[in-house]
Amino acid sequence: MSKSGTVIIDKEKIRQNLIDCDCDAEIITKFMDAMEQGHEKEALILLAKHRRDLLDQFHRCDECICCLDYLVNQIKKAM
Repeated sequence: MSKSGTVIIDKEKIRQNLIDCDCDAEIITKFMDAMEQGHEKEALILLAKHRRDLLDQFHRCDECICCLDYLVNQIKKAM
């Protein structure tokens, strides 16, 4: 930890984590810039937005899966 109480994390580990979380180059650049400038709140807002976007995508996929399951079950019942 630094004197300010901020945890120091390897930039490449952060970048890889963002890639693993499906962040695009724009989000990664904005996040890294915000962190380097000491704007942690702005960086956290970016992560929160990306999380919401991923969750929305998950819910859309879940709805599609439910629709497919329903269709498969209806077809099986008709057989």
